[in-house]
Amino acid sequence: MAFDGIFLKQITSQLQDYIPCKINRIHQVSDTELLFQLRHERTKYQLLISAHSLYNRINITNLNYPTPEIPSNFIMLLRKYLEGGLLVNITQGGLDRYLDLEISTYNELGDRIICHLYVELMGKYANVILVNNEGKILDALKRIPPFENNKRIIQPGAKFTFTQPQTGQTNPFEATTYDENIPLTHQFEGFSPLLSKEIEYRIHHGQTFVEIMQEIQNSTHVYITEHKNQTYFHCIPLLQFETECTQYPLQEGLDHLYYEKEEKDRIRQQTGDLFKFVRREIKKYTGKIHKLEDALEEALNSDHWKEKGDLLYTYQYQVKKGMTQISLPSFITGEDIIIPLDPKLDAKQNAKKCFQKYTKGRNGKIYIQEQIDLAKTELEYFQNLEYQLTIANFNDAKEIQQELAQNGYVKAQVSKIRKKKKEVAPNFNETTSPNGYTIYYGKNNLQNEYITFKKARKQDLWFHVKDMHGSHLILQADNPQEEDIRFAAMLAAYHSSGKDSSSIPVNYCPVKNLKKIPGGKTGMVTMSSYKTIYIDITPEFIEKMRAK
Repeated sequence: MAFDGIFLKQITSQLQDYIPCKINRIHQVSDTELLFQLRHERTKYQLLISAHSLYNRINITNLNYPTPEIPSNFIMLLRKYLEGGLLVNITQGGLDRYLDLEISTYNELGDRIICHLYVELMGKYANVILVNNEGKILDALKRIPPFENNKRIIQPGAKFTFTQPQTGQTNPFEATTYDENIPLTHQFEGFSPLLSKEIEYRIHHGQTFVEIMQEIQNSTHVYITEHKNQTYFHCIPLLQFETECTQYPLQEGLDHLYYEKEEKDRIRQQTGDLFKFVRREIKKYTGKIHKLEDALEEALNSDHWKEKGDLLYTYQYQVKKGMTQISLPSFITGEDIIIPLDPKLDAKQNAKKCFQKYTKGRNGKIYIQEQIDLAKTELEYFQNLEYQLTIANFNDAKEIQQELAQNGYVKAQVSKIRKKKKEVAPNFNETTSPNGYTIYYGKNNLQNEYITFKKARKQDLWFHVKDMHGSHLILQADNPQEEDIRFAAMLAAYHSSGKDSSSIPVNYCPVKNLKKIPGGKTGMVTMSSYKTIYIDITPEFIEKMRAK
C-alpha cells in the first residue's frame, strides 16, 4: 500500500470541490472509522475517515456502512461541536500525510467559533484529533498519554502540536531537476518508496522527472496492480511491475481497495468476534469426537473385562491383598492374561470391579454412539458457519449472530432502541438467469431457510452443492431451459466451499421435494428425490461475479 503525501494531495484536490459543505450527521462505523454526512449545493455526500493502522484514508464514498446503535464518547463529542457546522476549508500540511479540516460552528453562547479536525494518515500512528480555536485538544480517536510519548501528548486539555516534518526536502511539483545520487525519498516531500522506484523506472525508460510529476498532478484516477499476491496502487500506472493494472476514479478506487479488507474488522468489532467463537466450537467438538471414539473403541472391547472377572473368581485363591496385577491362563486361548488389581481389594472385589467395567462398556455403546452423532452434527454446523463467515458482509454476520442467539449458543444483544413490531425478513441475494428468470440465493442459514421455505414456490427449482458447504439457490421458473439450469448450478457451485474444484456436483430438485429435518439446525433439509449435475465454473463467469 502507498497512501503517501503525493497521493493524499490528489485526494485533497478533489475534496476541495465539496467545500463549503454542511455537516448534517456524524457516525462511527468501527473503532477506527468515522462517517460524515455532508450537504453541498443541495446534494448529500458521505465522507469516510479511517484511522486504521493499515487501511487509513479519507474519501467520498457511496457505499453503505453499518453503524453501532450506541455511539462512543468521541462521536458524542464530535456531534456536540461539529454537527450543524460548516466545513469551510481542507488544508494539507505541505505534502505530509495529515489534513486540517476547518469547521465553522457556534458555541453554547451562540458565538461563531472555528474548530479544527486534524486527520493524520500515518500508518500505525493514524489518528483523528478535535482541536478548539485556542489550539487545545478537546479529544482524539486514539489518545496518547505522556508515558507513551512525552514529546507529543494527545489528551484532552493538552496543547496540540503538529508532527515534526522532515527537513531539507523540497516540493517535487516545483522542482525541475534532481540528484541521481540521492534517493528521491530524501530529496522530495510526499514520496513513498513505491513512488520513488516507479519514477526511477520511468526515467530509466525515457520519461523526464517533470513529465512524470505533471502526469501525477493531472491524474484523477487510482491504478491498482496485483503482483506476487500483493496489491499496489497509486495515481499513475505502476509500470515497474510490467503487468496490467485496473483503473478506477480516485474516490471510488479507495472504496474498492479498502472496503472488503476492513469488513472483517467491522464484523469482529460489532458482532463480538464471531470468527473466534465459531473456531473455538469447531476445536471443541473435534476434540470431543476423538475422545468419544476412543471411549467407543474401549466399550466395543469390553468383553475382555468379563473374562478377567471370571478368571479372578476361578483363581481367587491365588489372589492376595496388596497385589497390583496377576497373570492367569485364558479360558479361550490358554495364553496368560495380565489382570490389573487394586491392592486394597481382595479377589472377589477385584472381580466385581471387572464386571462393572464390562457392564458399563456394554450399556455405554449405544449412548456413546449417540453422543458421537450429536457431536458430528454440531461440528458440521459450525464448519458451515465458518464458511459462511468467510463470505459474509456485515449484515450477513449480524444474521449469523442472531441465529446463534436463537439457538442458545450466545447471548442475544439487548438493543436500547425500541424494537420494530414487524419481523424483518433476512437479507438475500437476487440475480437473473440467461433467459431472464429470477434467481435467489442466501449466504447464511437464516437466508437459506427463508428463500427455501417462505420465498420459493413449490414448483421452483432448488440447487445446492453435494456434500459441501454452500448457498441454497432458487431458480424461479416454470419451464427453465438447460442453459438456465446450468447457470443456476454454476452459481450454486461458485457460492460454495468447492468453488475452486473442477466437475463440482450440484444437486437440484423442485422445492416440493424438500423437507425440514425435525429438530435439525436452521437451514438443513432433506430431499425425497433429486438430480445431480456436474459443473465447471468458467473463467468468464468468475470475472462476471467479481465485477458485481
